[in-house]
Amino acid sequence: MFTGIIEDLGVVKSLEREATNLHLTIQSRLASELKIDQSVSHNGVCLTVVTRNASSYTVTAIKETLDKTNLNNLKEGAIVNLERGLKLGDRLDGHMVLGHIDQIGTCVDMQSQNGSWTYTFEYESSLGNITIEKGSVTVNGVSLTIIGSKNNGFSVAIIPYTYEHTNFKHLKIGSVVNLEFDVIGKYVSRLHAKTSIS
Repeated sequence: MFTGIIEDLGVVKSLEREATNLHLTIQSRLASELKIDQSVSHNGVCLTVVTRNASSYTVTAIKETLDKTNLNNLKEGAIVNLERGLKLGDRLDGHMVLGHIDQIGTCVDMQSQNGSWTYTFEYESSLGNITIEKGSVTVNGVSLTIIGSKNNGFSVAIIPYTYEHTNFKHLKIGSVVNLEFDVIGKYVSRLHAKTSIS
C-alpha cells in the first residue's frame, strides 16, 4: 500500500535481462534504508527489493509487469519516482494506492500556467477504467487530483514542488506513463456494471 507521495527520484544504473525478466538496479538515497523483500513503488509499480548496498538496490520485473507498464521503456540514466510502502500510523497525505498499474497512458498536452503546469493524458477506454472530476488518479506513482475528466482522458495541475520533486519535469508530449485509477472508484464501477447486467 502506498500514498502517491514521492520520496525520491531514483536513477536507473543498469538493466539486465534474464529470460523474460528484467532486473533493474536503481541508485537512490533510500537504498541504505531499504531491506531485502521490502516493497518500493517505481513509477507507480510495486516491486520487491532483492539486493541492496549503501547507494543502490535491485528489483525484478516479470513479463506481466513489463507488458502492462512503462518499465519496459526505461533506459540507463532514466529517472524514476520512488516511494516506500505505507507504515501503519502514517498520515495518508495522498490517497490509497496499491502499486498495481491498471494501464498505460500517453501525455498529449502540456501547458504552462504562469507558475504551475497542466498536463493532459489519454488512455484506451475499452478497458473500462474511468475518472471523475476532482477524483484521484496516480500518474507514474504520483497522487493527483483530476481537473478535467472525459471518457478516454483527463488533465491534472502540477504545482512547482511536484514538478521539481518528481519526473514530471522530464515528461514530453508522447511520453508513456503508468496509470492507477482510484481503487474505490474501480470497485464502485464494477459493482454498478454487475448490477446493470443482472
